[in-house]
Formats: sequence, C-alpha cells, structure tokens
Amino acid sequence: MSVDTATVKRIASLARIAITDEDAARMAPELGNILGWIEMLEEVDTTGIEPMTAVIPNTLRLRDDVVNADPLTGGGIREQVLANAPAAEHGFFAVPKVIE
Repeated sequence: MSVDTATVKRIASLARIAITDEDAARMAPELGNILGWIEMLEEVDTTGIEPMTAVIPNTLRLRDDVVNADPLTGGGIREQVLANAPAAEHGFFAVPKVIE
C-alpha cells in the first residue's frame, strides 16, 4: 500500500501531532512499509486456529493464578527475596514516591 505525504499529514492531524513537511515526507515510506507487512500477515491461512483473545472479556481462557512452590523455578520465597530489599513494607518492596 502506498502512503503519500497528504495521508501522513491527515493522520498526524487526527492524532493532534504537529509534523513538518520534511517529517511527513520521511514518514510516508515508513508507514507504507508497515502497511505492507500488515498486508502480508492478512495472507496467512488461519483456518482452524482459535483466537487468543475475544471482544467479550468473559470468553478469555485464563490459567489458574498459583504460586510455584519450587524455589529454583517459582515463588514461595517472599521472605528471602525481601531480605535483599533496601526497604520493605507489608510484604512488598518499598520505593520512594516519584512526582513530576
């Protein structure tokens, strides 16, 4: 798919992003390449493949949220991990508040 500078400027306007003519000219082929990759993905045969997600959240297939008790590969060692923390509160790492 070919993307021209007018289309790039329109997209930037819709996104409320100010770009120069030089930026639009530079971005047009990049967006064209991205859309080309998307067109290639549309050619992949996905018949018989179940979707991973759905629009309705109740249909998601979720795994059980369990702690792996194996200390080499999983959790269950909260105290040992928090022993390395400079500060810990209520079983979690304590970090300073960052406000900009």
